Amino acid sequence: MIKSRAVLAGSLLTFAGIASADITVTPALVSDYDFRGISQTKEDPALQLGLNYSHESGFYAGLWGSNVDFGPGDPSVEVDVFAGFAGGDAEESVGYDLGAVYYTYPSAGSLKYLEAYAGISKGWFSGKLWYSPDFGGKSTAGHTSGLYTEANGAFPLPHDFSFVVHAGYSFGDYWDDIEYFDWSAGFSRTFNNFAVSLKYVDGSDLPDFGSKVFSTDSKVLLSISTTLPWKSE
Repeated sequence: MIKSRAVLAGSLLTFAGIASADITVTPALVSDYDFRGISQTKEDPALQLGLNYSHESGFYAGLWGSNVDFGPGDPSVEVDVFAGFAGGDAEESVGYDLGAVYYTYPSAGSLKYLEAYAGISKGWFSGKLWYSPDFGGKSTAGHTSGLYTEANGAFPLPHDFSFVVHAGYSFGDYWDDIEYFDWSAGFSRTFNNFAVSLKYVDGSDLPDFGSKVFSTDSKVLLSISTTLPWKSE
């Protein structure tokens, strides 16, 4: 996701105060841009970049971008804006996360939509519910709502590895009578300043309306990312 970074960062710092702010940039290279079990790049690699602002109060906001290749209008870039508030303590009690993401595709004209989310976390477990009043930006055919619920687990392993699992379910008017599930399982590890994950991803078969422009084929997905500035030891 990309944005008017100077304007956004300036307004955010004015709102929250630079003394207690933390701004990071996270570049990532993935073997496929997977979104809930659905490839957004026709199973080709993607270069992604995130800009994140966080405040000690729990407020956060940022931008995220990636190359894409799918669907009507043939979008080539996705640019998202997000903001939210996270609090609680996932280790001692329960953590929570509330926010929203605005998805845009600059090269595809009016394709854009808003999605809100609410999540909780406790120890190794995290879960989240997403809701969009116009999922996929299908307003030209009438607003079509969509929901997505997910559960995630991260289990520590020897030698600083983690076993990570995910399961999700899409439902709501957008999906009509379709039952669409997705899941993944794999391993992750941090090597110095780089986070690496390797996982197997799969999803239910989509009907004709989706299978012509999206792929839900099973795949092995490799991701390498780092967060800047690097923290000094």
